[in-house]
Amino acid sequence: MPEHKVGTQEEFDAARAELLAEEKELTRRNDELARKRRELPWVPVEKDYRFETEDGTKSLADLFDGRSQLLVYHFMFGPPYDAGCTVCSSIADTLDPNVVHLKARDVTLICSSRAPLDKLLAYRARMGWSFDWVSSGGSDFHRDLGFQYTEDELRPFLEGEIPSTVRQMAELSGTDVRGYVTEGPGLSAYALSDGTVYRTYVTTARGLEPAMAYYGLLDRTPMGRHEEGEQMFWLRRHDEYGAKTAATPR
Repeated sequence: MPEHKVGTQEEFDAARAELLAEEKELTRRNDELARKRRELPWVPVEKDYRFETEDGTKSLADLFDGRSQLLVYHFMFGPPYDAGCTVCSSIADTLDPNVVHLKARDVTLICSSRAPLDKLLAYRARMGWSFDWVSSGGSDFHRDLGFQYTEDELRPFLEGEIPSTVRQMAELSGTDVRGYVTEGPGLSAYALSDGTVYRTYVTTARGLEPAMAYYGLLDRTPMGRHEEGEQMFWLRRHDEYGAKTAATPR
């Protein structure tokens, strides 16, 4: 534990009151940003995407499952993967128990990946999740949203110095670096109105942090995320903590 300033209860209360004012301001700012997200223009989805599901081939409109809103988490699980991305798996741990609550607000939440459906369902069983997971491997769904990359697009990255964390995540997914970074994570939102599907929001990278509940909790601990300078990423699938994995430092 690093050294830290020690003070009296009175000093803590004064500093906490100042911080609380800033936290409330951030809350108000987040509310404003949420309103602006809802005010983004809706874009009609004109391409006829098809997805492989447990109940056969479905269209994007079919995935709403009778509701008017749809959230799709673009889970990094490409065709060459042996297991889903470790980070995406941690996000899915947060998504899964929220599905029932979102349904109560007229929202269907699913995951979509490019790997074959049988791989996805086998991994879902291993992880103990129950959300609907579809394979978009036969369509340009992920590509059109910027969550799938070509070898030409990746060449500058692949010809440079590959971060050790990327090599680690690729190994933990059972693929090489090129196969791993071909996929990208993301969240997209849709509305179904009068038979037309509209895309209403898309985000990736740190925009996904609301679904990474552990970071919000770590941000409130004495040491925070404490990731600076780590050569190996600490995150594991929930059934791998305490077990040796191929990419665990020895």
